Amino acid sequence: MRQEILDLTKKLVSIPSQNGTKGEREIADFLYEYLKSFPYFQKHPEQVMQVPLKEDPLGRVNVYGLLLGEKEKSGDTIILHGHIDTVGIEDFADLKPYAFDCDRLREELLNIQDQLSEEVRKDLLSGDYLFGRGASDMKSGDAVHLAVMEEMAKHPEQLRGNLLISLNPVEESLHTGFIEGIDTLIALREQYGLHYLFAINNDYICGMYPNDETRYLYTGSVGKLLPCFYIHGKETHVGQAFEGIDPCRIAAEIIKRINLNCDLCDGYKGEYPAPPIALKMSDLKPYYSVQTPISSFVYFNYMVHNKNVSTVLRELKEIAGKTADYVMQEINERYERYCKMTKSAFRKITTEIQILEYQEVYRAAEKKYQSDLDRWIDQKARESIAKGDDKRETSLKIVEGLFEIAGIKEPSIVVFFATPHCPHNTLKEEIPKEKKLTQEIWEIVKKFGEKEKETFQMMYFFPSLTDSSYLKIDDDDESIKILEKNFPKQDLLYPVPYQKIRELNIPGLNFGAFGKDAHKWTERVKISYSFEKLPKLMIETIQAYLM
Repeated sequence: MRQEILDLTKKLVSIPSQNGTKGEREIADFLYEYLKSFPYFQKHPEQVMQVPLKEDPLGRVNVYGLLLGEKEKSGDTIILHGHIDTVGIEDFADLKPYAFDCDRLREELLNIQDQLSEEVRKDLLSGDYLFGRGASDMKSGDAVHLAVMEEMAKHPEQLRGNLLISLNPVEESLHTGFIEGIDTLIALREQYGLHYLFAINNDYICGMYPNDETRYLYTGSVGKLLPCFYIHGKETHVGQAFEGIDPCRIAAEIIKRINLNCDLCDGYKGEYPAPPIALKMSDLKPYYSVQTPISSFVYFNYMVHNKNVSTVLRELKEIAGKTADYVMQEINERYERYCKMTKSAFRKITTEIQILEYQEVYRAAEKKYQSDLDRWIDQKARESIAKGDDKRETSLKIVEGLFEIAGIKEPSIVVFFATPHCPHNTLKEEIPKEKKLTQEIWEIVKKFGEKEKETFQMMYFFPSLTDSSYLKIDDDDESIKILEKNFPKQDLLYPVPYQKIRELNIPGLNFGAFGKDAHKWTERVKISYSFEKLPKLMIETIQAYLM
């Protein structure tokens, strides 16, 4: 299968499918036709489907192929899923013309090999790595899925269960393809009587440290929250600087206390996600003047393994409270020093900065608003979307508007959540059914590793954001309710069918092609493992459950 997968990966890379471009539809059309070419699907064309995304200006679609086993009637089904979009190619600089041509890119890299790092040069000269945008993340994984599907479809009479391949766009940003695909998974389950055993994602895997050749397999997905802080200060003329409260100083202190703070890493069974990191910080002053800004805005990438939303929200409010106290203390210390310098009387500034959750601002506005507040929020959100605002900016505009309606004048820090939300999940030892599946998969993988002389290690959480987050939810209902109450207009900006996902409750495994430097111009996939051993491992896993 090696050559077939290699050729197919090159073909998929050659179709530019950067997130947010028409290429996402073009590659979906190719994959749809590719699946239809299988002899099995020529006999069963109705089992290959393109399902359009809702209200998508690019006309993007999810692609599915359902192989029904004929050995005996069984609903047992394994899902093979992968994303078909990539990040952009700006990082390739003068090599951009070759980013989608694996063979030509290799030639160009050989010409500049003296400019490459030792590791990249070594991999290039080995001939065992394929370079190109998406080669690792994750068109090689998609190619393996397709090759495995084609192989299994040659003998449906040997299968006592079913295989469903799901190829989805929009993973690299909002996961919209897979989220909307939840309805398709439910519809197919009802139509064909399917029982989903588990899903295998082939998103890329990599070493944890230099020269690490361990093949990591994952039984779950890291979660992601996007906590935001709207900071309302107190404006003043620059000539009376101590009469104001600078919201930018508050934002800076919040970043200092949260950014890369390992105390906020959510450990589970010895595994830790990356610490929170700021993704945006800005004041909200639209033009220059000698009045200080009245408000600022900052938000963070916050990964979780097992924390519920109420815990995260409580921690963030505590940090906001300590920030407020520290900034006021700092202001007073500096004001006192200034008064000594100018021989003026010092009087302590006693302004308090209040800490609010979004739902508290909503309730305060609801008491003041004379009409339907939810209708106002909906209109505000839709106007912002129509202007092409970033979705986080739309959430901010809602918060600003409610703050004004509520008539809040005091300096305040408002904590809320915005797009996206990726739920966390894993197979847990405390749940007998999940523990059993983990043990079964590990036994298959361990034996395969011994036979193929590969070192495998199973981990709880795939460390990067992935569509597998939407297969299963470990947050309880109360945690999700707190999120929804503090996520402005989530039903429009980032609707996630939490209850449907909870009802499906599909264990999500990640096998993955082995690669390096995903999202970098030196992105590459290891051919000997990814195109020879990975498909064998997948076939042996499928056979263990469906034959």
